[in-house]
Amino acid sequence: MQRAPSLTVLLIAGLAGASPAQAQTATPAPQTAAVSSDAIKQREQELEAARAQQKSAEEAQAKLKAEITALGQDRTQLNQQLIDTAANVRTVETKIDEAEARLQNLNGSERQMRASLDSRRADIVEVLAALQRAGRRTPPALLVRPEDALQSLRTAMLLGAVVPELRGRAERIVGELGELVNLRKSIAVERDQLAADRDKIRNDQTRLTALVDERQRQQASRENDLDAEKTRAIALSRQVGDLQGLIAKMEQDLQSAAKAAEAAKQAAAAASAKSGPAAFKDRSRTAPAIAFAAAKGLLHLPVNGNKIRDFGGSDGVGGVQKGISLASRPGSQVTTPCDGWVVYAGPFRSYGQLLILNAGGGYHVLIAGMERISVNIGQFVLTGEPVATMGSTSQVASILATNASQPVLYVEFRKDGTPIDPGPWWAANEGEKVRG
Repeated sequence: MQRAPSLTVLLIAGLAGASPAQAQTATPAPQTAAVSSDAIKQREQELEAARAQQKSAEEAQAKLKAEITALGQDRTQLNQQLIDTAANVRTVETKIDEAEARLQNLNGSERQMRASLDSRRADIVEVLAALQRAGRRTPPALLVRPEDALQSLRTAMLLGAVVPELRGRAERIVGELGELVNLRKSIAVERDQLAADRDKIRNDQTRLTALVDERQRQQASRENDLDAEKTRAIALSRQVGDLQGLIAKMEQDLQSAAKAAEAAKQAAAAASAKSGPAAFKDRSRTAPAIAFAAAKGLLHLPVNGNKIRDFGGSDGVGGVQKGISLASRPGSQVTTPCDGWVVYAGPFRSYGQLLILNAGGGYHVLIAGMERISVNIGQFVLTGEPVATMGSTSQVASILATNASQPVLYVEFRKDGTPIDPGPWWAANEGEKVRG
């Protein structure tokens, strides 16, 4: 019967929602003391710690700015840092998604276990009360009234007869409570890792923003009339009613887009014989590493997400889907799936913010649904380079009808103006990811 106290502690811990260690060491909370010199001193220490943290953040920002400025002198290094940092952000985004999924499962298991224990609360209380009585009762005294000794003996005999059954019930409950405690430990570990990943992604996003700003600063210094070009591009976009008309209008009437289209044409004529992932390692290139037609099986999706619509399926409004739609996390970064020249970047009709790349060889890549685009018309971008950021809701009108709770990115490939299935271009692991 000496096990009764430890079982009791564990039972109380589970019913109260605390760990066994907390149940054993719990003490009544002391009465809140009045504001004293100690409280004032503690407040001053907290303020000093906050000032030190702010100073440290400012120093880190200054160091980062100096580092980015130095990188800016070397275009190859800047491109390398952009792509590497964007890849880091995407990796952490994936880890956060996976951790949140694991946490959701663990929390669900905890809810089920607690519901099971709550449904048997009466049984637990009965077992607990019996074990408490058995644990606290002393052996019958010999030098007292016989009636008392007999009654004590009968009670002890009765308890002795039911103890095996009680012990079995108690041990089953203890096993469940132990599993509940382990679940809570797992949840705590996952939450700590999730917090660390969120801190890391904030730091990486700060760095990425600085790198993008430096890239665009350099671009602006090379193009004195960028604002005028943007304004003209939007004005031209309002004169056409479809995507093919938009592409033709941009590459015909807009100077920077026309230059980009010509560069794409020349690059296609002099396409490199290189093939495979190694072809993309040269960060100083100013033309596609390989011909777009030769890039099948090599490209990565422009955003972390799940495919909710596929090429050729219903577009939700009575038509056929001409591209793919990916549901992503709010604020996710968007990277280029391929090398190419920007021939349009801005709002367009029901697509929200739209980015069009001329990938050469008659191929165009259209990406829509972002909240903000961070590249300019005429700019050459490398595979994996950050070019946009998702918002918090869907921006594409046709997606709104699906009641999607997440922002959605729309991706479309075109060859000589005709939409084509992008499936063959995605890397194998990307195809598996979106199918899941």
